[in-house]
Amino acid sequence: MPPSVPYRGRIAPTPTGFLHLGHARTFSLAAERCRQAAGTLILRIEDLDTQRCKKHFAEAALEDLKSIGIAWHEGPDLGGPCSPYVQSENAAYFLEIWKRLKDAGAIYPCRRSRKDVAAAARAPHAEDEDAEPIFPPEWRPSDPDFGKDFADPGDYNWRFRVPDGEIITFCDAIQGPQNFVAGKDFGDFVVWRRDGVPAYELAVVADDIRMGITEVVRGADLLKSTARQILIYRALGATPPVWAHAPLILDENGKRLAKRSDALSVRTLLARGIKI
Repeated sequence: MPPSVPYRGRIAPTPTGFLHLGHARTFSLAAERCRQAAGTLILRIEDLDTQRCKKHFAEAALEDLKSIGIAWHEGPDLGGPCSPYVQSENAAYFLEIWKRLKDAGAIYPCRRSRKDVAAAARAPHAEDEDAEPIFPPEWRPSDPDFGKDFADPGDYNWRFRVPDGEIITFCDAIQGPQNFVAGKDFGDFVVWRRDGVPAYELAVVADDIRMGITEVVRGADLLKSTARQILIYRALGATPPVWAHAPLILDENGKRLAKRSDALSVRTLLARGIKI
């Protein structure tokens, strides 16, 4: 990021449960990096999962963040030049981004479900239990213009056409140099769901571009997502931010913390008098 560009960071809770200790550490790190850069911190609510996201969790997130001393300059409670700061209120903009990707031939409509991909012969790498199945490249339309004539997403999943074999590289501010091979580490990924909702990869990139985010601080479990998102930035002709992926806090079983673990939620710990 050039020194002349004002720093704009963000914290972006997903209101599917109460914030836990891992969120507190990552969001605190984001706030601190923003403070050190004398920048602007944006709070964004990522509530596109209509089945799991709840308003009371969004309200609790704001309360909990304030309780641990995090302050922001723009957000759903404060307003700002980049409203709306709640993703579910921004459907028209996401549809515009879908159209740009569609017109560029970067994405295509697909009837294959997640179950279809999981059942395909090409399985995840055996050594990586958390790896998702790779979308079989033979299922990808051979016509690069397939889908360009669609006026709207319709009843389809829309997938990003990845450049098989290309190495996607970036240098993370915390984790160091990273590289992922398109078609091997991840395949054609969903950017728009058949229920009419943008997928995480599209929504995050779209909002980070719209809000002028210059650095993204988040958990290290999203390193592979960064490789995907770099491809979306490229397809949109936009410059990616700096990336900083924080180490995860693990539970007693060596697994990353989950929101269902209420014993480690921020509000439970604070209620017990534990300083965070």
